[in-house]
Amino acid sequence: MTSAQLPTPAAPAGGADREAVEAALKAAGGPVAFSGWMLHGADLSALDLSGCVFERCRGPGADFSSCDLTETAFRGCDFNNASFHRAKLASASFTESKLTGIQIVAASTLGLTFARCLLVNAQLRGLSFRKMDLDGLDFQDADLSEADFRLAVLTGCNLREANVTRARFEGADLRGADLGGLKLADAGRFRGALISKAQAADLLSGLGLKVG
Repeated sequence: MTSAQLPTPAAPAGGADREAVEAALKAAGGPVAFSGWMLHGADLSALDLSGCVFERCRGPGADFSSCDLTETAFRGCDFNNASFHRAKLASASFTESKLTGIQIVAASTLGLTFARCLLVNAQLRGLSFRKMDLDGLDFQDADLSEADFRLAVLTGCNLREANVTRARFEGADLRGADLGGLKLADAGRFRGALISKAQAADLLSGLGLKVG
């Protein structure tokens, strides 16, 4: 169901809290489209928000812990430093959103997708991006340890200073990604990935070699 087909409750003046969100869901008897809602620091933990749409919403520090966010869409939102601990995020999507410092920990994430999002300092340990086309994702300083990027294609993505300890990149296409100044000590972390000639030149320059 698209946002145009969902009930769109008016955003409360001065910001919304848990009670306002619960009231909107109850009045609609199901999913709604939250458009332009201000949810700064709102405690939304354990709510059933499956199938909802959040569009142009702002909720820095919001708590979505243990929420059911199955097939929920976030579009053009700012949810920096929000917590999604133990949330159900199966087939959820984040598009063109500011997600700096978000925490997706111990969550159900099968089919979770991101597009053109700011994920600086995000806690994304163990997430699977396998076989995905990743476009415009800024992972700088993010925790991507044990993440799965096998066979993924990264275009316009930033992996500078990201923690990719024990992450898997076999078959990944990293030619369109910013890996920072790739050094020999880091190269093993991207084992099995495809890199560009320029990226290879950066690696070799660290050894004092030049590409002719």
